[in-house]
Amino acid sequence: MKKLKSVVALAMSLFMLAPSSLFASSHREAPITALDRAADVTDWYAFVSYDDPTKVTFILNVDPLLEPANGPNYFPFDPNVLYEMHVDNNQDGLDDVTFQFRFNTEIRQPNLFTGFAGGIAGIPQITSLSGPGAEGLSLRQTYTVTMIKNGKASCLNGGKTLYAVPSNVGPLTMPTYQTLFSQGIYSLGDGISVWAGTADDPFFIDLGAAFDSLNFRSGVGPVLSPAIDADNTHNYAPDAVGGYNVNSIVLEVPITMLTVDGKIHPASDKRAVIGTYGSTSRHEITVRRSPNPDQNIGTFQHVNREGNPLINEVVIGTGFKDRFSMDYPKNDSQFSSFVLEPVLASVFSSLGVPVAPNPRTDLLILVQYEAPICPGCGSGDLGPIADLLRLNTGIPPTAVGSQLRLGFIAGDSAGYPNGRRPVDDVFDISARAVEGILVDPTKYGLALGDGVQTKTEGFNNSFPYVMPANNGRDSAHTGPGQAGCTGQPGGICPVM
Repeated sequence: MKKLKSVVALAMSLFMLAPSSLFASSHREAPITALDRAADVTDWYAFVSYDDPTKVTFILNVDPLLEPANGPNYFPFDPNVLYEMHVDNNQDGLDDVTFQFRFNTEIRQPNLFTGFAGGIAGIPQITSLSGPGAEGLSLRQTYTVTMIKNGKASCLNGGKTLYAVPSNVGPLTMPTYQTLFSQGIYSLGDGISVWAGTADDPFFIDLGAAFDSLNFRSGVGPVLSPAIDADNTHNYAPDAVGGYNVNSIVLEVPITMLTVDGKIHPASDKRAVIGTYGSTSRHEITVRRSPNPDQNIGTFQHVNREGNPLINEVVIGTGFKDRFSMDYPKNDSQFSSFVLEPVLASVFSSLGVPVAPNPRTDLLILVQYEAPICPGCGSGDLGPIADLLRLNTGIPPTAVGSQLRLGFIAGDSAGYPNGRRPVDDVFDISARAVEGILVDPTKYGLALGDGVQTKTEGFNNSFPYVMPANNGRDSAHTGPGQAGCTGQPGGICPVM
């Protein structure tokens, strides 16, 4: 067990190497995505479904920090972007199964001043995604789901028209938004389910403190008290992402569609382990021809990708982020030098936090197929260095209510870095790993964290595992000096 924990800690440390920016799980992390928000992958999740251990759920979130009130068009998916979910099932770092999503936008009432209206001027309130009750959906999106496997592309729509769930405009326009949210769940047959639309961003972090050079709130961080550290249900610092939305694509598929031989395997078998990542791509050339439609030329090329959270954000230097974003995992050996001397470890050391010494050549373990995520992998199964979020499909899901925010390193083997669930606190896990707490807990055992332990909006524990979008008219964000920190006196978030 000690060896197992040490391996996890060493692997997790890779997430936190930071020559430039800090801790935001790919929310506007690269220069190219700062200018192309619709193609910005904010987070990538992959986990064995809570209520069905024979299936895996993937969540690809894009377009960060969406203000719920920001009409009139709000934030539709970009029809010019190819959204993809990638699966490697034979330890070679290359796609074996790929799921592609393409969106189409229609403006159904071109004379209307806004994308969504209801309850006024003879327009019924929006209560449906199609048919009666959908008259006020002027801006409406449909999408297709395509699977590429063994070189063959198959449309998974099953003859259905799939509608993306719009942003939650407000109670007059959309009085039963939960109904719209539920209508967006589609069963495509063969055990496949899909949902796409605007949702509450499940990520949680005190961004303000993190980006102010690790200026944590007084009495909260950077070292959490035992009582706070043990609390999985309250926040002691403001969740800067709280109250914001994100565009989300959720796909649930049987494990048998993903493994190399189409079978379910025990955790000890290397065939149970898959490597995953999400990406966005655009055509090589786009010609703006306003007022005519854009002209897209050439093949699709990556704009952004994410496997393990925080690698693009804090491992790769700013001058290399665009190259990393646009390249492919199989070529990631070119970035391996960034892991040898983690700059963030030096930052922690300057704060008086003991950290594991350099050089950290062992940190490369994260980007290969090794134990503990792949206990069945041998020396010939490591594969190339590649940023893939690896998931052992043979490890069953932890029951809701027993899940631990610190995931694998706290003994919850169904959590990050064995895939990633929305409940996993990637900030605290990563901070402790770069410290080296499980390399040698007697030397590197401080409970680092930001005091944000969960989502104030809560979590959805069944498909599609994302929460409905925050209400545009009545939305609120949690900030210093405001209500929202349930673990603090009066529920008020600390300022200092």
